[in-house]
Amino acid sequence: MKRTAIILAGGSSIRFGQDKGLLPLTNKSLIQHVLNTAKELVDEQIIVVSSKTQAENYKQTFHSQANILIDAETMQTPLIGAFTGFEAAEGEYSLLLPCDVPFVSKSVLSLLLDLCPNRTAVIPRWPNGYIEPLQAVYATRSASEASRKALSEGKLRMQTMIDNLHGVRYVSTLVLEQLDPNLATFFNINTPLDLKKAEAMFAKRER
Repeated sequence: MKRTAIILAGGSSIRFGQDKGLLPLTNKSLIQHVLNTAKELVDEQIIVVSSKTQAENYKQTFHSQANILIDAETMQTPLIGAFTGFEAAEGEYSLLLPCDVPFVSKSVLSLLLDLCPNRTAVIPRWPNGYIEPLQAVYATRSASEASRKALSEGKLRMQTMIDNLHGVRYVSTLVLEQLDPNLATFFNINTPLDLKKAEAMFAKRER
């Protein structure tokens, strides 16, 4: 069963003034941390970016490490990035990830992938009902069709795509907490302060 990792790197990084995925953290870019964790779990890696300039930067950085794709539409939303990846992915199942989660857990991702057979998606869900659609596994063809349907209706939210899927399995974060006690897997870098927190978290782990 072939698996693909689709990493979304096309979002704007206004608060950083530069491409967030390429920001350095402990001698690696943010996206490199994600690539390193995912590579042992999948057969193919795709990075989705938003422009030709960004694509060139990523190709120069990662060479043949991943397939670099440009968003199918000019609007920058996670759903368009996901759809672009689903359309190109060769894996039966696709692991969808953002580029800014440097502590993404291999154990958590492995569990999500193990649960994906016979499901259209496996998505983490918090006790309050909030879901993590950008750290989830999708049946590639089903997700591609569901994304296409949502976009054709002018709907740009990941939730709309998920609503078009039948047979979704939700996994409680209380279960995932057994694999990743602090659920750092969901910690993403949105601000310079988040980046400083991440540096401190890495320093603590190395002690």
